[in-house]
Amino acid sequence: MKKDEILRIVDKEGVRFMRLQFTDIMGIIKNVEVPRSQFEKALDGQIMFDGSSIQGFTRIEESDQLLVPDLTTFRINPWATQEGARVARIICDVYLPDGSPFAGCPRLTLKRQVEKAEALGYALVAGPEAEFFLFQTDDAGDALLETHDVGGYFDLTPVDRGEECRRDIVMVLEAMGYEVEAAHHEVAPGQHEIDFKYAEAVRCADDVGTFRFVVKKVAQDHGLHATFMPKPIFGVNGSGMHVHQSLLTKKGKNAFYDEKAKHQLSEVALGYIGGILEHARSFVAITNPLVNSYKRLVPGFEAPINVAWSEKNRSPLVRVPARRGMGTRCEVRIPDPSCNPYLAFAVMLAAGLDGVQQGINPGPPVNKNIFEMSEREKRRWKIKQLPSSLSEALDLLEKDTVIKDALGEHVYEHYLAAKRQEWADYISHVHPWEQKRYLSEY
Repeated sequence: MKKDEILRIVDKEGVRFMRLQFTDIMGIIKNVEVPRSQFEKALDGQIMFDGSSIQGFTRIEESDQLLVPDLTTFRINPWATQEGARVARIICDVYLPDGSPFAGCPRLTLKRQVEKAEALGYALVAGPEAEFFLFQTDDAGDALLETHDVGGYFDLTPVDRGEECRRDIVMVLEAMGYEVEAAHHEVAPGQHEIDFKYAEAVRCADDVGTFRFVVKKVAQDHGLHATFMPKPIFGVNGSGMHVHQSLLTKKGKNAFYDEKAKHQLSEVALGYIGGILEHARSFVAITNPLVNSYKRLVPGFEAPINVAWSEKNRSPLVRVPARRGMGTRCEVRIPDPSCNPYLAFAVMLAAGLDGVQQGINPGPPVNKNIFEMSEREKRRWKIKQLPSSLSEALDLLEKDTVIKDALGEHVYEHYLAAKRQEWADYISHVHPWEQKRYLSEY
């Protein structure tokens, strides 16, 4: 889509405002909204903003930054403002006033890895499965710790009371150009999943950000609160964001498929899986970024804590679904939906490419249920476990040059500092569990 075409569309559709969207290092969507009189200037990438106010961006003495729009991401919101005005959005990359790319832009961080893959002759396509919870709200609209239903996996109305909300989410996503493949109730009460079609890496990360925004907006319209917090409720499954991944060649063929190979998986596929397993214990600090993320990654709730791969079962953290041909892919089951999708895809791609380049052998597939293995049996299979806390994950991230290089110095240093502070805040607080456990006993 070109600038002139966008301008014709906004005038035809009565669009009065345009949101120039970008994300901070934590993956939170930010925006600068401009009126119709500024659309030409915005589409030319001439809108500046104060980057010193955005977490992990710049210092106050070097704050001016440019929003350079990706015209292919232009969409008109399917809803209007209270005054009836229509609003469009366009996703932007962040540049410096001299026209050079800003090193702290997460979208550009992913683009650098995509370019590295292209130089090797590959393009990453990914398909995420993002789960979320719906909670009831009080009279002020604030979230309560009460789910809107007690439904389970694939339940129907009246048990699944989120059905109408989920349908409205799907309709909004389709109106914004998504191809939604499935929507259903998940395992835990109040938990849901909506799957949309795979796309190349940057487009897919854009889609994840838009998806989270739409889910929250539509839930709010239904008087509910949607959260992508990984583990909001004790004792039930948490929310994951399994990411299906494969590499395509320049000719559009699936580089993971080899009809004559064992398991019909090519050397590229095995190397990619090997790289994911090799770096999983460090890149988990990016794909699972919260203190709360590690409350999901515990035994007993189908969480992918075991560093292994399999063709058939879901207990390892990498699974290869049964489809072959163009459908050949690996499913990385670690990430949760609170991650910054640009950084998460960047580090997983970097890990996989390192495995391809180094020829890292992932070992034989573990087709037994790892959840039922003894610790001795896991050691015999050389199965390690993911870090048990954000602090441990950050320690491992600091030692992994491949993942650090993928993030770049600016993103790495600001991200690490923010997450170290988050951990320090967490451990300094006294939590209700501690008071209940120790107050009377000691």
